[in-house]
Amino acid sequence: MCKRRTLKYWIGQLHLWLGLASGLVVLIVSITGCLFVFQQEISEVLHKEWFYVKPHTAAAPLPLNILKEQAQAALGADHPITNITTYRQPDRSWEFMTYKETPPALTYFGAVVYYRSVFLDPYTGDLTGARDYKYDFFYVVKEIHWSLLLNTPYGQPIVGWSTLLFVILLITGLVLWWPKKWTRAWRDRSFKIKWKASFKRVNYDLHNVPGFYSLLPALVIGLTGMVFSFRWFSTLVYVGAAGTTSPPPQVIKRSDTVSIAAAAPLEKAAPLEKALRTAASQLPDAPRFAVSPAAGREGVIYVYAYKDRETSYGYDVLQFDQYSGDLLHHRRNAEKNAGERLIEMNYDIHVGAIGGLTGKIMVFVASLICASLPVTGFLVWWGKRKRRV
Repeated sequence: MCKRRTLKYWIGQLHLWLGLASGLVVLIVSITGCLFVFQQEISEVLHKEWFYVKPHTAAAPLPLNILKEQAQAALGADHPITNITTYRQPDRSWEFMTYKETPPALTYFGAVVYYRSVFLDPYTGDLTGARDYKYDFFYVVKEIHWSLLLNTPYGQPIVGWSTLLFVILLITGLVLWWPKKWTRAWRDRSFKIKWKASFKRVNYDLHNVPGFYSLLPALVIGLTGMVFSFRWFSTLVYVGAAGTTSPPPQVIKRSDTVSIAAAAPLEKAAPLEKALRTAASQLPDAPRFAVSPAAGREGVIYVYAYKDRETSYGYDVLQFDQYSGDLLHHRRNAEKNAGERLIEMNYDIHVGAIGGLTGKIMVFVASLICASLPVTGFLVWWGKRKRRV
């Protein structure tokens, strides 16, 4: 007579085969996530001279257009600047970035033509450092995490579907972990690692016990990863938070190509500086601004005003005429709905930055445990397989 299979048995089978299918990718993504969490802190320690300058509290920074010219000369005329990061903090350098990609390539290195930055002292215009992000250790780690060093259209779906499987594994793992009885013996078995037991038992406990304790942060990491990977899931999160299926309003202005002829001489020379000054005056509490120079004849200057020096959510967006530097539109963070705000927070939640140093430590530890689960799970399966043979 055949033994009747229980629901828990089939959940165990699902857990096993999904784990074997996604384990290697989960291991790689989790390890690279651990490495990337503290990239900013580590980079600022290793290359402090890039990021920090002698404060000039009695002097104002040089005009942004002047600094941009000097940064462009350092990068080369064939590497146009695509993004500028400025700070109110008097001891911070300003970063000037250039980026270009070619989509048809198979790998990350083939897709990215160049991805470089130079750092300037905003008071003197002196070069404080240069960074080649394309080959930078932490950003190569980030690309392994994002798409396994393949171009996004090829590698990202692999990471995305493996992340989805991992979320299912966390849920099925909780079902399998759940104690049959809540006696003291079962609680000890479920919540403690029996270090003095055999290797197989210790490995089994290392799979179950840390897996349980890291369940919630691991789910958060997995679900926020899915927001990056799947448009349908990102839309679901937006609709769930916003309570509407309507997309957020998009206002895209155009520069007036006639206004350059009527602009004052100062405005002709310094629309970037005027845009930054205007943004800074309208948002006196913003410590960091990202400036995107205009692209094309009708393109506008975008200025993103962030609420702190590190996180990337909760920003205002300002659009300026590229010829006159006049403000064309200001979208305030307060005008965004709950769906927009949650989607904007996704990266900072994913890396733990939303919780400051404590949040990053939690994500680091959870990612480390996530990296161990495919290894300990494989050893559990291999031990049972050998025993059956």
